[in-house]
Amino acid sequence: MRIVVLAVPGGGKTTIMRYVQKDMPDVKVVNFGDYMFKIARRLYGIRDRDEMRKRIPPDDYVRLQEEAAREIASIPGDVLIDTHVSIKMRGGYYPGLPDDVVKLLKPHYLVLFEFNPEVVLSRRMKDIRGVRSGRDIEKPEEVEMQQQINRLFAAAAANAARAILRIVDLRFPETHPYEHAEVGAREIIKLLKGS
Repeated sequence: MRIVVLAVPGGGKTTIMRYVQKDMPDVKVVNFGDYMFKIARRLYGIRDRDEMRKRIPPDDYVRLQEEAAREIASIPGDVLIDTHVSIKMRGGYYPGLPDDVVKLLKPHYLVLFEFNPEVVLSRRMKDIRGVRSGRDIEKPEEVEMQQQINRLFAAAAANAARAILRIVDLRFPETHPYEHAEVGAREIIKLLKGS
């Protein structure tokens, strides 16, 4: 089973997938961007992700996406694929799962998580103080706009791949820390177990 896991940056999809692995340690979690970077380093001598975006021409970047999709699709067993369905760029949104790429991934499901924008911004602030500095500071309306764009792009990607799209609303207030991750993980586990 291959499941593509999607959310706005800072939503918490990586934490959700860690919770899945606690219950199902045989499930493999792969980051699409890590695969692209590994291939770019091998083929182009790229040293970091910023260099990858700056030095690689658009046509070659598309080929990197396709090669990463092929490699990920060949991984045996249950695989969760951590990626973005839309990438906010200057002037608009770029599809993170173009038709040709998502077809190569051959996913069974695309699972899109949605969050309260204020919670996303709070998580991003923790990331800025912690590991992921360099993120743009956005307004709640901008986060919500990207979540709406994500729905459109995810529907298009699911259609192209003939996969099932599952949208999981995690906008409810948490009653304890990591409740969103626990609920999100249960949704993925249900899919993996066929229940």
